[in-house]
Amino acid sequence: MRRTPLALAFATTLALAACSPASEEATTPAADTAADTADAADASASADRDAQTDPMDAILAGDWRDPANSARDGFRHPRETLAFFGVGPSQTVVEISPGGGWYTEILAPLAQGKGRYVGIINDPAKSGNERAQQYYANANAKLREKLAARADVYGNATLVEIDPTAPVMGEPGSADVVLTFRNVHNWVMAGNEAAMFKAFFDVLRPGGVLGVVEHRAAAGKTLEEVKTSGYLPEDYVVGLATAAGFVLEEKSEINANPADTKDHPNGVWTLPPSNNHEEADKAKYAAIGESDRMTLRFVKPQAEAAPAN
Repeated sequence: MRRTPLALAFATTLALAACSPASEEATTPAADTAADTADAADASASADRDAQTDPMDAILAGDWRDPANSARDGFRHPRETLAFFGVGPSQTVVEISPGGGWYTEILAPLAQGKGRYVGIINDPAKSGNERAQQYYANANAKLREKLAARADVYGNATLVEIDPTAPVMGEPGSADVVLTFRNVHNWVMAGNEAAMFKAFFDVLRPGGVLGVVEHRAAAGKTLEEVKTSGYLPEDYVVGLATAAGFVLEEKSEINANPADTKDHPNGVWTLPPSNNHEEADKAKYAAIGESDRMTLRFVKPQAEAAPAN
C-alpha cells in the first residue's frame, strides 16, 4: 500500500522513537532490571511525545504546498486559526469557495484517511453572466487539476458545485465544521449572503462549528459605506450568522492587523496579495501587509428537547 507524504512523516517519527542501539556490554541481572526499568520509562516518554505530535507540523511543511502559499503563513496563521475553530483530522470539514486552494492544501491532507474534506464551488452554469461563467469554469478546472495531481494527498477531497442563490452543500447535518475564509464580502456584493449562511446552518450537525474569517471594516463604518471595499462591519457579519440560527461562541484576534488603515484607494485589494496599487506605493503597502481580519467561531445549537406532555 502506498503511503502518503504525511503518513511517511508520521511513520518516520515513530520509527526514530522506537529504534535505539543495544548495549554491547554484558550486564548482571540487577543491571538488566535497571535497564529494563529505564527502557520502560523511555518508551513511556516516547509514547507521550508521539501522542502529542501535531499533524500540522508535517502538513505545513508538505511538499505539495505552493511555496507562494507557504510564504503567506505569517499573515494567515493557519495553525492558530484552525486550532481556534477546533478543526481535527477525523471531522467532515466543508470549506466554502476555496479559490486556488490555499487552505485546501492544509485541510484536505488533514482529513486524509480519517475525515472528509468537501470544497464548495460555484456551478458556472448558475452564474449570472458569461464572464462569471468563464471565470468559475476556469477556476474550478484549475482546482480539480491541483487535486488530481497529488491524489496521494488529496484523495479524499470532494468538490461540490452549488447555485449560490439557492445553495445546497450536502445532506442536512452531515458536516462537523464549515469554514469560510475572506468570502463574505463577495456574497454581500452579490446579494446572496443570507442564503449562504442558511446553507451553512443546514449542512452542519447540531453542535457543529461555523468558522468565519473576513476583512474587518473600521469601527463605526456602516455596511453601505464599505460594501464595495472588501471590508465588512463585524457586527453585520455576526448578525448574518445569528439570523441564520447560529450562536456566537468566541472571537479571536489571531488575524488582526493594527497597521491596516482600511482607507486604501482600491479597497482591500490594494493590499497584498492582490497588490492593486501604483508601483511607487509598493513598499508602503508591503509594510502594512495583509488586511485586518475578524475571526469568529459560531456554533449550531443542539436540538431542543421535546416538551413534556
